[in-house]
Amino acid sequence: MARVPSPLIHGRGHIGGLRPGVMVGSPLPSSDSTTPWFLADSCTVTQLEPQPAAEYPNVRLVAFDLDDTLAPSKSPIEAGMAALLVDLLEAVEVCVISGGQFGQFRSQLIDNLPLDRPEALTRLHLMPTCGTQYYRFSDGGWQQIYAENLTAEQKTEALAAVEQQARRLGYWEERTWGPILEDRGSQVTFSALGQAAPVDAKRRWDPTGEKKNTLRAAVAPLLPDLEVRSGGSTSVDITRRGIDKAYGMRKLAELTGLGLDSMLFVGDRLDPDGNDYPVKVLGVECIAVENWQDTAAFVREFLADL
Repeated sequence: MARVPSPLIHGRGHIGGLRPGVMVGSPLPSSDSTTPWFLADSCTVTQLEPQPAAEYPNVRLVAFDLDDTLAPSKSPIEAGMAALLVDLLEAVEVCVISGGQFGQFRSQLIDNLPLDRPEALTRLHLMPTCGTQYYRFSDGGWQQIYAENLTAEQKTEALAAVEQQARRLGYWEERTWGPILEDRGSQVTFSALGQAAPVDAKRRWDPTGEKKNTLRAAVAPLLPDLEVRSGGSTSVDITRRGIDKAYGMRKLAELTGLGLDSMLFVGDRLDPDGNDYPVKVLGVECIAVENWQDTAAFVREFLADL
């Protein structure tokens, strides 16, 4: 039976059974504070009754976001996190669902897993572009199970709308690390500094998320038949309407035969503006983290309590 480790805030429907915004990695109060550490966040301390630690005796699948959850943004997974993920594959099914395309999953994740038993990959579910695509490992390779692709007309409209609004708002940068706009088949993505931008540059460009949220709000009314969401640290993602990470999790339940109540989701963007938020609204048990180190701490404790 797995328990959430003591530094984690957790909950169904909202983080920690407390309130949205309380995250793993929040600083602890000073030693003379009378407020329990698990009720503190980076700005305020809210007096609420302590919640009992959640137990997950029926968890059969753990799903993760990729960027800033399993790995630094657009960077390879660290060796320690990769080893923990392989250990987790020995215990439960694992899904990775993120806004990146499959090539990003390969370079960040697949190519860095230290697998002594390649058959463990059959327990790994990959859902690129926010769950609009789904891949499974079989016959020695990764096979696409489905793709909810945009039409050519939808892509053209989405690319034009997001560029127009980015330029109007002054968010169209001259110095970038790769293309600003990407056609990912099932998703159009705006990346303010390009996909290969250094993590520090991304953080400096939009440290609070205000820019990408402003851009999302400007683009959404222009594309009423499409879904427009804040994505990674500097990105906005556009998919078919109604298709997001919640859609991906429902499809995962349908195709695996596992109930949503037997799944656990770990992500860094469970706030209302984040692309992990639909999973929380769906009612899947969620763990909020701020970085891969938080995720590693959770997986380590989860495995220790099995």
